[in-house]
Parts: sequence; C-alpha cells; structure tokens
Amino acid sequence: MAVPGSLHLQITSASPSAFECRSDPDFRSSPRPEGARYGRFSCRPSSARRAVLSSGGLSSLIFRFPPNFVRQLSTKARRNCSNIGVAQVVAASWSNTSGPASSASAASGGGAPSPAAAIAGAAAAPVVPALDFVAGGEALAVDGLQNGDGLPHDLGTLEESSFLSSDGSLTVHAGERLGRGIVTDAITTPVVNTSAYFFKKTAELIDFKEKRRASFEYGRYGNPTTVVAEEKISALEGAESTLIMASGMCASTVMLMALVPAGGHIVTTTDCYRKTRIFIETILPRMGITATVIDPADVEGLKSALEKNKVSLFFTESPTNPLFRCVDIKLVSDLCHSKGALVCIDGTFATPLNQKVLALGADLVLHSATKFIGGHNDVLAGCISGSLKLITEIRNLHHVLGGALNPNAAYLIIRGMKTLHLRVQQQNKTAQRMAEILEAHPKVKRVYYPGLPSHPEHHIAKKQMTGFGGVVSFEIDGDLMTTIKFVDALKIPYIAPSFGGCESIVDQPAIMSYWDLSQAERVSYGISDSLVRFSFGVEDFEDLKADVLQALEAI
Repeated sequence: MAVPGSLHLQITSASPSAFECRSDPDFRSSPRPEGARYGRFSCRPSSARRAVLSSGGLSSLIFRFPPNFVRQLSTKARRNCSNIGVAQVVAASWSNTSGPASSASAASGGGAPSPAAAIAGAAAAPVVPALDFVAGGEALAVDGLQNGDGLPHDLGTLEESSFLSSDGSLTVHAGERLGRGIVTDAITTPVVNTSAYFFKKTAELIDFKEKRRASFEYGRYGNPTTVVAEEKISALEGAESTLIMASGMCASTVMLMALVPAGGHIVTTTDCYRKTRIFIETILPRMGITATVIDPADVEGLKSALEKNKVSLFFTESPTNPLFRCVDIKLVSDLCHSKGALVCIDGTFATPLNQKVLALGADLVLHSATKFIGGHNDVLAGCISGSLKLITEIRNLHHVLGGALNPNAAYLIIRGMKTLHLRVQQQNKTAQRMAEILEAHPKVKRVYYPGLPSHPEHHIAKKQMTGFGGVVSFEIDGDLMTTIKFVDALKIPYIAPSFGGCESIVDQPAIMSYWDLSQAERVSYGISDSLVRFSFGVEDFEDLKADVLQALEAI
C-alpha cells in the first residue's frame, strides 16, 4: 500500500527500474599501491554501503519521493538520475539517520528485507517532504569527519585503497568513480545549482550543528560539485584536503591572512606574480605583517631571515612568474621547519603532474586553477592543498570572506582536469623544443626556461620536476618597439594575459602587467621592455615553430 502523495520504488536486479541509481563499484579485490591515500573519499564503500553490497547489491534500496516529485521530472531525468533533485539525493546520501525500513530489516534477521517487508515498512512511514535514501534499514552514509562548521568536508576515514597508480588515470577518475558523494548513474558529475540546503526537521538541523549529522547548509560553505573538484586535486597532490575558491589570488590572499598572525613575518622571493607582490607590500602591512624578500637562490638570505625574525610562513612560486626561477623545495622546507615556519609553494607553472610539492616537504601547495588545471581559458578558480588541519584553518576564514566557487565553474574544472595529463605532456614537449630553438636564434638575446642547462636553477628543476612546463619567457634582441613588432607578427597565439590553456597565448609583460610603472621601475623587478612570455597550447608543434620563426624574421 502506497503512502498517499508519494511514490515508492523497489529496485531489484530482476526488475530494473527506469529510475536506477547504482552504488559505487567495489574495487577492493583490485591491486593497489601500498598505503595510497587520495583525497577524502575512499574507493572502498562506507560501512553502510558495504552492508548493502554484501546483502545482495541494490535489491533493498527504497526511494521515497515527495508529492509531485515525479511530475517534475522529465523522462530523461528519471532515466538518468540527473541534475533535477540531485541536491536532495546528495543530502540524503550523506545522512546517517536511520530509515523507516529498519524495523523490517531487523525482522528479517538484519539482512536485506524481502520486497514485501520493505514495501510494508515503507507504507508505514510518514509522508516526507524530501527524498530519503535508505538501504536495508540504514541510510547510505559516508563515514563522517566534519570540519569546524559541521560541513561534509574531508568525509571518510581515509582508508584509501586505489587500483590507479598513475596521475593520468587519477585526473580522469579521482573524486568521481572513486567515491563520489553524489548518487547518480551519470558518468559526468552533475552540477548542483543551489544556494542553500534544507533540513526536514529541526532535530536534523540540531544534529548537524552538534556534529552528529553530515550535511551541507549554505552555498558559501560547500557544494557537492565543488567537493568533487577538491577531491580530484587532493588525489593528484597526495593531500589530505583541498579548498577550491573563486580565483588564484583569492586562494593566495585568504591563505596568507589565515596563517600569518597580526604582527607576523613572512619570507618571499623577488620574482613573483605582481598582484601577489602588491598584496604583500601594501595590504599585509596594514595588519602589522612584515616581509623579507630574497632571491630564489639566496639560501643564506633565508637562513638570516629565519634567525632575525619570528617567521610564520615562507611563500613563493616555483617556478616563478615570469622568469621561471626555482627554489629547492626540500631544502627550504627543512630550514623553515627547523624554525617553526610553514612553507607554501605556488606550483601553478609546474602543475601537480610536473612537481609534487607536498612530497618534497612543503606544507601547502597553491594553484591558480584558471591556468593548466582548468586548461581551456574559460574558467576562473584557485585551490590550495595540504593537511586537514591547515586547510580547515584556511577554510574557516574563507567561509567568512566569501569568494566561493560557482558550481558551474567547479564543473568546468572537473571537465578540464580529465585531459590535464594529455595537455601537459604535449605542452612540456612543445615548450622544451621551442626553448632550445629560441636559445639558438640570433634575434633572441636570452631564454628563461628551467628545462635548459643555461637556466640558473636547472639543477634544482631536474631534481624536483618531471617536466618543465608549457610556458617559455625570452628576450628579443631589440627594444620595446621591436618586441611589439615580433608579437604583432605572430599568427597563432592570442595576445592576452593568463596561460596554460589549449590555445597559445603571448604577452609582453612590460605592457601587459607593468605598463603603469616607469621603465626604471620595471627593470628593478627584472622586467625588460623586450621580455616576451609565450604560453604554448596544444596546437601542432610544427605550426607553432613556423609561426615563431616567421615572426622573428619579420623584425
């Protein structure tokens, strides 16, 4: 007997429903790297989900829908378990409250209830205003570990076991096939477009506030689609936790404010993204935070700064922007840790594929995900990865400041990452070959690329990088106008800021990023009028080579 105003579906293997949601596959029998840990979710099912699998798969799943729910679904949406209602499915799948079928389950000896018992149990249940997802008397739940706001971040006990051993496979499957929290048959992760999440009863809200229930609450604090993007990045970085935000600068500034106390001191390097330098030089001093700026290779300068100041954080890029200087991440991490200072490396130019910052000893790794991670010049995002403790500190401030990533942008990041390994391989090869050609050309004065033996930190780059990235900077043998002529003669790349996308991009930093400064001021930052930064896309190498050579011949 059906509950008036609601729909009940009994899903059995013998009679598959048009509206069918499969559980995550069980890969427990597959070989896996020893001690592998990828992100918050394990590819091993949670305890409740394992109970379902061991009791005959999905034969005991019951879906209870609110009145008019089915009428709101198109035939395609019912068939694919797609976006409509995903937020309710997600909230229900992360609930650890017992379902009304528990009595039927108990009556059958703790195993899966018979169809008749399950239907009888469901019929006795009160009408509910939202989708409830129960299995064999237990709500399907992720074993919960919640952050300070009681949100479903870093869920799971991290009993990681993965059959994937390569970054290429992780970019495709991590965070999705390996324990995606969104219950759906869709291969691609649905976009959950909602600004808030509801609770069926006040008691559920109180359980959530008192950390007994894992759920979402408000869009600024978390989103299921965004969590998938964070999981994928955590898997690549080998991090306990990742926080993704609205831009790379948002990630940088929130991290600095969260981890450096008022009156604290940081150490950074000379060559860096200009907006980061502006924040360090003009905004942090208002909080009493001072900085020591050293050359990336100045190890003695770092030791001196650590001795003279109570340093909270060492923060730099490696490689740096736009001259691609590299720091010895293991060495600076050891030095800083000996004095109680944290180390954060912006690895945007390297990507998580070319350089494993956390494995080298750093505490945090930051990326402008707008660049290689997104990879299609169509989305803004930033991310920071590290230990759960540090990321939680940053997350708590992020919840106050805002800067949340839109779930549609999170979807684009997920989509972009699935080809990250293919794009980076192509861009590494193209950049290396073009750097060698440029260095040998008589109209090029100097080339900056860590893959060249002439680079001042080539020995460091070889030690800690597996590839040297897809961006090359070089100086034309000429003045500002000669360099403009070269840039304008190029036919393939766009003249634009940013880098790391499928399309090649070229810019003249003296104009694009430093035009408001005098020539003398630009030179003090290492920015000559003839400097060019060239981000190689995924176009054919021979086409790019021919284009660069013809532009050089034009000057």
